[in-house]
Amino acid sequence: MKRYFILLSCLSGLQVFSQTNDSINKNELIELDQTVISGQYNNQSVKKSIYEVKVITREIIDRQAGNTLADVLNQTLNMNIIPNSSTGKSTVRMFGLDGQYFKILVDNIPLVNDEGLGNNTDLTQINLDDIQQVEIVEGAMGVEYGANSIAGVINIITKKGGKNLYDISAVVQEETVNNEYNWKNKGKHIQSLKIGHKFSDKIYGNLSFSRNDFQGFFNDKQGKNYAFSDKLRGYDWIPKLQNSAKALVQYKDENFRLFYKFEYFNEETKYYNPEVKLNHQPQTDTDNPTSDDRRYTTDRIYNHLNASGRFKNAINYDISLSYQEQKRKLKSYTYEILTGNENDIKKYDYESRKVYYSKGMFSNFINKNDYFDFQFGYEIDQTKGYASPISMEYNADPNKPVERRIGTYDIFASSEISLNDKISFRPGARIMFSEQFNTQYVMSFSAKYSFAKNWELRGILGTSPRLPNYDEMYSYMVDVNHDIRGNENLNPEKGISGFLHLKNSLNINSITSFEQKLSIWKIDLKDKIELVPIAGDGLRYLYENIDNYKVQGITYLNQYSFGNFFAGIGATITGIKQSIDQTNVVEKEDNKYFYTVQANASISYKFSKSNTIVSAFYKYNGEEQRYVLKTNPDNTKEQFLEKGKQQGFSWLDASVRQSFFKNKFDVTLGARNLFDVKNLRNTTSSDGAHTAAATSIMYGYGRSYFVKLSFNLGIN
Repeated sequence: MKRYFILLSCLSGLQVFSQTNDSINKNELIELDQTVISGQYNNQSVKKSIYEVKVITREIIDRQAGNTLADVLNQTLNMNIIPNSSTGKSTVRMFGLDGQYFKILVDNIPLVNDEGLGNNTDLTQINLDDIQQVEIVEGAMGVEYGANSIAGVINIITKKGGKNLYDISAVVQEETVNNEYNWKNKGKHIQSLKIGHKFSDKIYGNLSFSRNDFQGFFNDKQGKNYAFSDKLRGYDWIPKLQNSAKALVQYKDENFRLFYKFEYFNEETKYYNPEVKLNHQPQTDTDNPTSDDRRYTTDRIYNHLNASGRFKNAINYDISLSYQEQKRKLKSYTYEILTGNENDIKKYDYESRKVYYSKGMFSNFINKNDYFDFQFGYEIDQTKGYASPISMEYNADPNKPVERRIGTYDIFASSEISLNDKISFRPGARIMFSEQFNTQYVMSFSAKYSFAKNWELRGILGTSPRLPNYDEMYSYMVDVNHDIRGNENLNPEKGISGFLHLKNSLNINSITSFEQKLSIWKIDLKDKIELVPIAGDGLRYLYENIDNYKVQGITYLNQYSFGNFFAGIGATITGIKQSIDQTNVVEKEDNKYFYTVQANASISYKFSKSNTIVSAFYKYNGEEQRYVLKTNPDNTKEQFLEKGKQQGFSWLDASVRQSFFKNKFDVTLGARNLFDVKNLRNTTSSDGAHTAAATSIMYGYGRSYFVKLSFNLGIN
């Protein structure tokens, strides 16, 4: 794959001197007229949106050969991917806040996951095969999207139509995992197939299937059949197999659209214990090595029914109903390494979530009025679930699962007022009713001002609470060695944020475009929930509302397109300040901001004669610092604060994409993580209840190479 990648790059480069002036469509990269959905009364261009919306287009996804949401967000400023090699999951931080403070949506619907609804989503479980674009709204979106959205939302917009009577597309992708690859048990193997059909001018449907087989990363480990007790058995990054089947049916006419989407998702992750029991047999002087292994299976069902349109030329409406269910099962067993037999098999329903969700929005009550509009809506969700005792989240009866239920019932309203062609603003409010918490009130105020020469100023000031999650409310891990308890009396965290964006978009001529943006922001959280030791006893821990947390930062972005050439560069500085409760801390520390730097750059060039696109994506993630709570090993009742650090690193991806037969067949060759990032020094984790925090994390599995074959056929 290395040879093919280098060869195709060289062949493409030879044609630069003989190309004609066939420019890349500027709207593929600088989205001056890109239509967006998130937070809008009606679908409209980015330029007209009162909110600041960043769009990751299908073209960008294809150039990165992205398969999951983690692949594309990894190169985005103000995003930090948080991978976990021991579980296979990847979450993301946004503007210095973890996944509990913003929502991940699919067509405006929050997606269920192991830890909640729309928050802390595992990015590797979101496949990009049918994605039209990814929209990132920056700033408090509590009025439009409710709790847990103080930093913004990430909205994934899926494709819902076709150009031909039949549209058939297929993808095969083979990828190394570092230098590990074969057809059987190494590397990453991806396939997908989609068939769409226009039954009439108004009715469209499609079916798709995808498979993502990640065979794990051995590194220095020796796999599941290693039979020695030196802790080299297993994998450094556990294997994962994902299968997904989707279906869509849509009816659409001039003033009405109805669609139904269904998805079944299955994931299997395998944990191979590095501890090997030799089980020596004195009678035969032989060993029967065994190990205690686990296999986790996740099943997700997603249903989404949506009706939108205009009622009697008077009201625009958009109503969604959704039922989602996600179950995680555990199979534990003793594995006989020499024979391959599985003994002492135990199966558990590890965790379960069921979600009943509905959202409705109504707007455009006044016909032919370009200066005033208002919207009102509702949002209802009922989330039910449980965790089995084996998941370490159980009540005083270790044989009884914890039954969980959280429900919210919200109403919201906003108005958009345009005083003239230059200035507009949108005030809004939401009332949140809940069975578990007191009534919450959310407010926001957004404004936009258009200056001369295509300068635009956008601002948003808003609030959004963060509701306590299941673990914080219901955890109960009490035995001889542990005493960690949830707290059903927790209050929602209070969040307020302000974002200001100054942007200039300019079409210099028919083939040249330029865009720059300067953003500043500040986020303030109060009553932040933390796991803290109970006073006077360093062995008992309880979730409490104790901390304050502040984030502030500044970002500058610059994008330039000239003919076939595109380049982008940006940088951001983020400061985080923790107001940690130091009541029981022996060594006090002054609260102050710790700053970290991110920078990214991207470049693409299209060779017109060969129809070849060469792209590179670079991101620098600077060193991170924070105070962490440590326990005195000689006296568990004494604690102190210590400055922890995470090592900075650079990440570079590159690809060459070649199209054939009028774009019916594409070949993409590329490399990820060219700087070979694996382990990072990290001392930013607090000690556990009874264990010291790790001093390093596995962030990546090193430099990898891929080849992706895409086939698209339209039949009329």
